[in-house]
Amino acid sequence: MTKHRHFIIHKPYGFLSQFINNQTKRRKKLLGELDFDFPEKTMAIGRLDVKSEGLLLLTTDGKVSDHITTRGKVEKEYYVQVDGAITNEAIEKLKNGIEIGIHGEKYMTKPCKVVVIENPNFPERIYKVRDDRHGPTSWISVTLQEGKYRQVRKMTSAAGFPTLRLVRVRVGDIVLNDLKAGEVIEVDKLY
Repeated sequence: MTKHRHFIIHKPYGFLSQFINNQTKRRKKLLGELDFDFPEKTMAIGRLDVKSEGLLLLTTDGKVSDHITTRGKVEKEYYVQVDGAITNEAIEKLKNGIEIGIHGEKYMTKPCKVVVIENPNFPERIYKVRDDRHGPTSWISVTLQEGKYRQVRKMTSAAGFPTLRLVRVRVGDIVLNDLKAGEVIEVDKLY
């Protein structure tokens, strides 16, 4: 019986959530470039786009990946910096479900948890978001049980407050805590 391996990483800004780049045009940073020797057949559980950062789970066990990504029961929490001083009306729209586009089709998001939070004081990114000269920003926590393509970014944009920075801080009971960008921890199990 094969012993599967599991990892928790803090995906840095600018990295793809994969080990192989299927695009031939532009060179992008891949997870295999992090300072860690991942075993063969390691896969990301879910994805974070290139501009997103934070908690990413990796495994060699497809069943664990399937449990987290396709059953829709595992919560994912994101801290999101949005452009502007977010309104209560926008928060309610996000909470109750908002229409977004997924691969050219209209999609109504499922109800979720959304609250305004204080600036979480994450370390500065290599590529600065922007400064206060361009107007106010707000931070919100968005907790979903689904995960459509670029969903959180599309939701905040549809509510009138585009995402400036997105950091996943929790998947189920697993939290980002004090992991630094690019840091990898191997764990005995994920779920």
